[in-house]
Amino acid sequence: MTHVKSLDLAPRSAWFKSSYSQNTGNSCVEVANLDTRVGVRDSKQSNGPALTLAPAAWAAFVGYVKA
Repeated sequence: MTHVKSLDLAPRSAWFKSSYSQNTGNSCVEVANLDTRVGVRDSKQSNGPALTLAPAAWAAFVGYVKA
């Protein structure tokens, strides 16, 4: 896992929220599918920091959250 500025990873249009997210408030996690990594950032800080994870680590995290 690495930490970088989100706009250095991908353009704004590449970031998305879950279809389960509500449009009320701005407290979501946004994700960007990158070439070899998955970017994750706070929707409240779209210009702020982001984490990048290996696809397997992201899949494990999502699987854990869904369980």
